[in-house]
Amino acid sequence: MDILYLLIPVSVVIVFVIGAVFWWAIASGQFDELDREAGSVVDDEESRL
Repeated sequence: MDILYLLIPVSVVIVFVIGAVFWWAIASGQFDELDREAGSVVDDEESRL
């Protein structure tokens, strides 16, 4: 039962870290224009040359 006093704060910290990373990804534009990035993988411009 004493382990809960350790695991609950650790899990709360992990949730905040994951939330911070997700917020950073959204704020830095990681999810903007997903179609363009997907198309750039398929359309390799170096192979056209």
